[in-house]
Amino acid sequence: MPRRTALPDYVMPRLNLTRSLLEPATRARPDHPALVFYSAGAPAFECTYRNLDLTIRRQATQLKRLVPQAGERVVIRLRHGPRFAVAFFAANAAGLVPVPLSPALVATEVSDLIEDSQPALILFEKGLPLPECAVPCLDILELEHRSRHDLPEPYADTDAEEPAFLVYTSGTGGKPRGVLHAQRSVLGRRPMLSWTGLGPDDRMLHAGQLNWTYTLGVGVMDPWSVGATAILYQGPSDPALWPDLIQRSRATVFATVPALFRRVLKYGDVDLISKSALRHALAAGEPLAPSLLEEWRRKTGREMYEALGMSEVSTYVSSGPSVAVRPGFAGRAQPGRQITILRREAAAKGRVEFCSENEVGLLAVHRSDPGLMLRYWRRPELDEKVYRGDWFVGGDVARMTGGGYIAFVGRDDEIMNCSGYRVSPIEVEQVLARCSGISEVAVRSFTLKTGAQIVAAFVVPAGKNANSGELSKRLARHANQNLAPYKRPREYVFCEKLPRTTNGKLQRNRLHLPESDPAPGRARNESPA
Repeated sequence: MPRRTALPDYVMPRLNLTRSLLEPATRARPDHPALVFYSAGAPAFECTYRNLDLTIRRQATQLKRLVPQAGERVVIRLRHGPRFAVAFFAANAAGLVPVPLSPALVATEVSDLIEDSQPALILFEKGLPLPECAVPCLDILELEHRSRHDLPEPYADTDAEEPAFLVYTSGTGGKPRGVLHAQRSVLGRRPMLSWTGLGPDDRMLHAGQLNWTYTLGVGVMDPWSVGATAILYQGPSDPALWPDLIQRSRATVFATVPALFRRVLKYGDVDLISKSALRHALAAGEPLAPSLLEEWRRKTGREMYEALGMSEVSTYVSSGPSVAVRPGFAGRAQPGRQITILRREAAAKGRVEFCSENEVGLLAVHRSDPGLMLRYWRRPELDEKVYRGDWFVGGDVARMTGGGYIAFVGRDDEIMNCSGYRVSPIEVEQVLARCSGISEVAVRSFTLKTGAQIVAAFVVPAGKNANSGELSKRLARHANQNLAPYKRPREYVFCEKLPRTTNGKLQRNRLHLPESDPAPGRARNESPA
């Protein structure tokens, strides 16, 4: 049966996301720092709530003149930095719909997203590839110049169900899908405070880029919602810099993906974290391995809280200061959420059947959740696929204990078929990660030309001069001792790093077997199936 908690009263017909975030803090503590960017270990930008509110509303005034029709899309084609943050929230404050794009995209990728989102305006920054198109484009410096002396108008009088922003996430078939969120999504963030534990005196440091909902939400919206300080970083990517930045920025909460935590522990001066003001860390974006959690606790003396979420609803399952951490579990439903596990076979036929305790199935969120998206942008066929009655099913596979703790098993489209068994790649990865000499590991199943299906493990050794032959034998012995025969990898491919997005999320679809037979850097486990 569904895991139910009391839903608060979310009825608020007139609501603007940006106004609800900034107006209370601007009144209560106008001179408190709202947004800080660090670069090369020193603050490169700092803005109080008073000045941030003023700047955003001035830009919104200009944007309303340029695009008078409410609800039109505005593409944000800017580098990660203060201008990106201000432009995103200014568009929303104007009653428009910002479409944040990754600065790493090439011109052809941007062209596809422009064609799909059909914007009325593109805000761009010189130096970033921009395709030729018929959409009006405005240099962000020109927008800043025009708005500098504007009298700021009030925030747009938007409805809670009107669009607030449009983000693109990876989709099946290689085509990104647009996720359209409502103004009410800001209310859906309230339960997340049970994960972040944020208060008005906190300083939230997030390691992600602003085009990612994890960064926009947890890194910016959540601290603003309580009048705290949002801290971001713009500069070269180096895992060794984060312990020093945590200390210098006086961060009390640090959020990123498990992959970066792993690299910080490997390359950074972790003693700086143990001596810093950091209260706890937040991990999301991919499963948190129990071994990584244990290493973080041991080396830093700080707790780490995990959350499970998706672009369509942000985080909805988590541990936190008031929810005990259970290694191997993402946590429990956040206060006010209704979640359940549905049987996959029934869901495939459009029926709703609830899983029993610890039965593996599809993780589902009730459609009444205010954080749930409005719809997929121009993809009605996807909308039909993700709802089963009153439940939204995003493709996560999980199981729930009697106490309501959720163990993430994997993505439904990534579950491996091994000798007729369905196996989670995460389960195999967590076992292999406990083998000595391993820095990172990812697994994926493949169908060979012979028709046979195998599991392959892609391994990043802990040392630069690791002997791949010896390490593969050690891994095979470890797998034989800790995994059922059908779960054991038949191939071990050694690599310098795993394919990840710019925000650190693992991309299993980019893992491929070399076409040749086992050679240096690749070894086969000959243990019988």
